[in-house]
Amino acid sequence: MRPLDGITVVSLEQAVAAPFATRHLADLGARVIKIERPQVGDFARDYDQTVNGLSSHFVWLNRSKESLALDVKHARAKDILDRLIERADVFIQNLAPGAAGRLGLSADDLVSVHPRLIVCDISGYGDGGPYASKKAYDLLVQSEAGVLSVTGTPDTPSKVGISIADIATGMYAYSGILAALLHREKTGRGGRIEVTMLEALGEWMGYPLYYAHFSGAAPPRTGPDHATIVPYGRYLTGDGKSVMLGVQNEREWASFCDKVLGQPKLATDSRYDSNSKRNERRAEVMAIIDKVFSTLTTEQLVEKLDAAGIANAHLNSPEEVWKHAQLQARDRWREMGSPKGALPTLLPPATHDAFEARIGAVPEVGEHTESILRELGLTEEEIAELRSANAISYERREPR
Repeated sequence: MRPLDGITVVSLEQAVAAPFATRHLADLGARVIKIERPQVGDFARDYDQTVNGLSSHFVWLNRSKESLALDVKHARAKDILDRLIERADVFIQNLAPGAAGRLGLSADDLVSVHPRLIVCDISGYGDGGPYASKKAYDLLVQSEAGVLSVTGTPDTPSKVGISIADIATGMYAYSGILAALLHREKTGRGGRIEVTMLEALGEWMGYPLYYAHFSGAAPPRTGPDHATIVPYGRYLTGDGKSVMLGVQNEREWASFCDKVLGQPKLATDSRYDSNSKRNERRAEVMAIIDKVFSTLTTEQLVEKLDAAGIANAHLNSPEEVWKHAQLQARDRWREMGSPKGALPTLLPPATHDAFEARIGAVPEVGEHTESILRELGLTEEEIAELRSANAISYERREPR
């Protein structure tokens, strides 16, 4: 038994943020009914075709869900949505600003009729304020939230290579929904959760916000190196590869100087005996380290760092992470179904000793439309009429 078995989530979702939240709910056993556009589906299905013809984003975000392909603007759609939501515990949406309200699906409308329903609204900037109607995409919100200003090299502000605005927002939606379900158990009432991309990244930007406001200057952009801790970052080895390492305190600095650099007296050198001094003389410290590291291979350096108790890591590519020995040793890979056959997938990060996460198939567009509409009480004739009007679409597939 999984903790969200028996919980039904209806999601008007697209792209990343809401699908990320609902996939995690599905991992815990929730039934997630994903409403998509007839024929074409969630536009994230067309971001690429790299996974045996499927989109890498869509495969990542949509396992274990049921797909209902419905034109939400069709005259009959409101009745179908009402029937779905009447049976649901959670309704989540990340449509364009104001779209849910125009469909009669605002939190006020829904909770007034269904007081136990939990409504989660995801947006870029929230209901009010001067940005309320502004479109928001991940890269744009990274920029608006200041992430680009502290990421990259001194010459080039850079985006983070994954969709952190969407992921942060999805995680806060997920945890907010779990909290709301607990609250409902205590009070019997649902309510509204609002999560915005700007505020999610605003939380993650806490350190540079405090640092910049009270120091008068933002943390510098230092590429792969830490902005204020030295040594902490990327270092080249004699065989032309890279090793990441981090020294967090003076005890580690002393061990690093002795067992890695072979210069124990450097630890008490008055020019370098505190992190603030090493940060002021970053170029000097880097030169000392580079001179030693240039004589070592990557594996020799890693061996010395491990022996000295200095945290370190390889600078892995995505393919190297896919084959990572630690993920293999901990048996983190599973298999899921998809419209293109079986695919590997990672278990979610939180491991519970009482149950394993559900790993269901990635759905085809509208794969569950017919079965869901029958469940809602629509007749074969009504379903056929909706299909002929292109208000729905579905595919009959063999069970997976």
